[in-house]
Amino acid sequence: MAPAAPWLGWAGVLPFLALAGAAFLPGYRAQALVAFLAYSLAILSFLGGVRWGRALAAGAGAGQYVRAVVPSLWAWAAWCLLPPAPALAALAAGYVLAGAWDARGDALPAPTAFRRLRLGLGLAVVACHALALAALASGAA
Repeated sequence: MAPAAPWLGWAGVLPFLALAGAAFLPGYRAQALVAFLAYSLAILSFLGGVRWGRALAAGAGAGQYVRAVVPSLWAWAAWCLLPPAPALAALAAGYVLAGAWDARGDALPAPTAFRRLRLGLGLAVVACHALALAALASGAA
């Protein structure tokens, strides 16, 4: 894994944290939550792309490609079909599911450092979703 990967991965958590924090500010709540949901959709889709690339590199079977498109479809459905609170919960669940697929028992090859990074980033992102849900609950957007 490239030395820049952890720095870039953790930098990608910063918008989640900033937007979840901004959602506690009444004048910014609605806009921050929309931006949070949009960013979450993009990053969950990105994780599907990472899986697709790993499947290509491994010469994987069809099941791995199905798993690769699920995060994008899941995120799109959450964005388009659900109100904010359920969308936040659904996206958090999508990160948990994608993380489980990238965990130690995953059939696709990956360096241990990748798996550790994915676990840490996934936990941080799910925590940010919980924070955004708390902001939403603190005052309707």
